Amino acid sequence: MSRVGRYLRDNGLTLAFLGLLLGAVIGQAFAGVAELNGEQRATGGATLSVAQYLRSSEFAVDVAENWQSEYLQFALYIVATTWLVQRGSSESKSLGKIGGGTDREQKIGRYAEPDSPAWARAGGWRTALYGRSLGAIMTFFFAMALLAQSIAGRAAFNGQLLNRDQDALSWSGYLTSADFWNRTFQNWQSEFLAVASMSAFAIYLRQRGSPESKLVGAAHDATAEDP
Repeated sequence: MSRVGRYLRDNGLTLAFLGLLLGAVIGQAFAGVAELNGEQRATGGATLSVAQYLRSSEFAVDVAENWQSEYLQFALYIVATTWLVQRGSSESKSLGKIGGGTDREQKIGRYAEPDSPAWARAGGWRTALYGRSLGAIMTFFFAMALLAQSIAGRAAFNGQLLNRDQDALSWSGYLTSADFWNRTFQNWQSEFLAVASMSAFAIYLRQRGSPESKLVGAAHDATAEDP
């Protein structure tokens, strides 16, 4: 197998979903500008090109509100599955392993192996920080996307207010507005439903060959890490 072939095989999951992301963004751009231009024509407003729409607050807020909810889902899920379990689910640790585990189990400090990451071997604050870095980066991306949503959402909402000859809102005013929280809660509920559904369905249903599923012949009450 060539070097390129090995790279594509070894990184296929990430590359495939990045490709799907690009396709979805392109699809959203064309569908979004068509919808916006239809509204603009109905009200006698100016239409936008795709390039102009990609730079607009309407496009930015739609992207940001979806991204923040996805990163919230992963941040909460990563942290919650440290302490919460679900009997029989492939999305859960085994019932007796609630918590962060021992240093030996986590292969950190003096229990680190030769190929363990440097900060896993270091001990002290560096190991403590590294041991929480995945949840932390997901939380950071959630916060940044939520901030972007609030900024772009305010700009888009104020554009609607100005078209109706109403006063624009400040950023803090928009954060307490119904528009901001309506957008936010709509996205959050779908993420929470998806996680709950996956945790429950994984108890009784299987996907052969997927690491997200138990073995096809595993008992319903067997939890992911049970022998």
